[in-house]
Amino acid sequence: MKKVGYSIFILTLFIFLSCGSKYKLELVSPKTIQVNKKLQVSVKEKNGNPIDSIQYFLNGKLMVDNSAIDISQYKLGKQALSATVFYAGKSKKLNNTIYFLADNPPKVYTYKIVNEFPHDNKAFTQGFEYHDGYFYESTGQYGFSTLRKVEIETGKIVQNIGLDKKYFAEGMTIYKDKIYQLTWKENIGFVYDLNSFKQESIFNYGQSKEGWGLTHNTKKIIKSDGSERMWFLDPKSLEEESYIEAYTNKRKAEHLNELEFVKGEIYANIWQQNSILMINPKNGAINGIVNLKGLQEKAGQKGEDNVLNGIAYDEVQDRLFVTGKKWSKVFEIELIEK
Repeated sequence: MKKVGYSIFILTLFIFLSCGSKYKLELVSPKTIQVNKKLQVSVKEKNGNPIDSIQYFLNGKLMVDNSAIDISQYKLGKQALSATVFYAGKSKKLNNTIYFLADNPPKVYTYKIVNEFPHDNKAFTQGFEYHDGYFYESTGQYGFSTLRKVEIETGKIVQNIGLDKKYFAEGMTIYKDKIYQLTWKENIGFVYDLNSFKQESIFNYGQSKEGWGLTHNTKKIIKSDGSERMWFLDPKSLEEESYIEAYTNKRKAEHLNELEFVKGEIYANIWQQNSILMINPKNGAINGIVNLKGLQEKAGQKGEDNVLNGIAYDEVQDRLFVTGKKWSKVFEIELIEK
């Protein structure tokens, strides 16, 4: 009887310890996933303890079916995944980060020079735009920042204002008879009357702490901040309402700089590179990469500082122009898919 009692005691103790062993929970998910694939997630309990139920959330939204989640309509980039696990009368929240990637690799383009125009080789080009037969340009550097209107054929500056030396001017765009211009680290932008260049107001940045590039579509102002993000601003309040992140099918693209909206896509320069990214404004997918190697040398420049940093598009005549920091030329180019 003693042996039987001892055996029962040992068995009871084993069951008690097993049931009372510490829970080790892990949220299992991929680190990256292309948006044409189904997302599958799960929770693993490493000690084999029972789990009562689990609720999964993607960016704070409850997921009904965690076995095969359709993510094709999501924006690319960083996503917040969480799970609330219920067990033994308790609950615990687990968190993971997933990066959504484009479903296809970007197309690669080269170029053909269609035309060449003179450009001020002292202009540290930060923003560049075509409007009604003229180039409009924002030039940077402390003590040398300007906003200017330029004749295309001659390169002559026909209108010009200088910024206070405490400002480093960055990107600019024209939207409904207003010019919008960014500053780099000063956390403010300026709004001007298109015709007079009279400053009408200023606006502050929100979550984007720096100003780099600026463009617009038919409804929103679009702003880059030197990261992989592009922010969509309300044209009236100039508040940052949303953003996208630029990703290929493998990685993100940082240092997005000067921007232009061309045929439904955002064209973006990359800081210190002579290339343009063609980005889907809905989800951030990089649809194309334009290699503009050779233009910098043709414009009388070299090195990482004075690279390509100006994109302008003539929608009426379907003309694409590019220039760069202290380049002596503006090039009208035609893109050629490789």
